[in-house]
Amino acid sequence: MKARWQLVLAAVCFSTAGAVIKSSTFGAWQIAAFRALVAMFAIVLLIPEARRSWSWRVALVGVAYAAAGLLFVFANKLTTAANTVFLQATNPLFVVALAPLLLGERVRTADLRFMVVLGAGLALLFVGGNRPFATAPDPALGNLLAAGSAVSWAFTVTGYRWLARGGGAHGPVASAAACGNLLVFLVSLPFAWPLATGRPGDWLAVAFLGAFQLGLAYVFLSRAITRVPALEASLFLLVEPVLSPVWAWLAHGEAPGPLAVIGGVVILAATAVKSWNDTQVVAA
Repeated sequence: MKARWQLVLAAVCFSTAGAVIKSSTFGAWQIAAFRALVAMFAIVLLIPEARRSWSWRVALVGVAYAAAGLLFVFANKLTTAANTVFLQATNPLFVVALAPLLLGERVRTADLRFMVVLGAGLALLFVGGNRPFATAPDPALGNLLAAGSAVSWAFTVTGYRWLARGGGAHGPVASAAACGNLLVFLVSLPFAWPLATGRPGDWLAVAFLGAFQLGLAYVFLSRAITRVPALEASLFLLVEPVLSPVWAWLAHGEAPGPLAVIGGVVILAATAVKSWNDTQVVAA
């Protein structure tokens, strides 16, 4: 039971990203840089495995992680938190496409059906997710960046599988997260200048994003993921895309349109069904 609660807590931490990013007056480059710096130190300090297992393989996966994290911050600044998290939740669509090419994994007929359903949800988000808000001034561009974050995260997840094949997966995965955050900081820092003084709340937001939204979430995730079946883990982590729009609505009044909501529901339902079916295949 403890491991399941840790997964829920990880998802809750992850889900706060959109609302907190939007609460800061810092620009996207500044948020990305200092969120990543705090997250890197948090992961290295809180997860001992992250201090070891650094290699060129870890760095390569870290590049994909960095792209996903950077695009995620920019997307949240331009479109709604709901669109960002729902679009990023389409990453299994791209994982299914990448796995045969990069890992030699076979694509099943059920995977192709899943891709079609996820594609439909993705289309609904793009058609119905263009309502502008004060906290989402350019939803069209933001949606494109969120889709790019989903593609980058698919490369990250595929990279995690690749690292896992070498044994001792949790150390390299944690190291890849730390490495990815370091890369985000190094890439973003030159564009973060001149550094605005910022309100105390802006610095608190950045510290929260790095230490809790990412750092603490990875602590919970790394401790729980090996003790919970894959199906249960994936379902518990769906708490993130469910809660993220709620926090943004409560904090900023962002209310996604009906088509965007339907698209999000389609994506979440398809992911849940696929997780269930994959578990049944393994059990058989």
